[in-house]
Amino acid sequence: MTHEDTPPPGRLDARLLTVDQVAETLQISRWSVYRLIWANDLRSAQIGRCRRVPREALDAYLARLISEAA
Repeated sequence: MTHEDTPPPGRLDARLLTVDQVAETLQISRWSVYRLIWANDLRSAQIGRCRRVPREALDAYLARLISEAA
């Protein structure tokens, strides 16, 4: 991936999302995002003191929600 292919930080098409970005996307609180992470419903990674959610983990979580609702 070249520098031109890398999305700017803060955009939702970034590969790693902050807890705040996930909360905004799902329209839930930050605390609810952490509860999803702690319950192993949403995969995440710790980078130093920061928690990040891979975009594909959020997509997988949403796909599970949709399939369970159907």
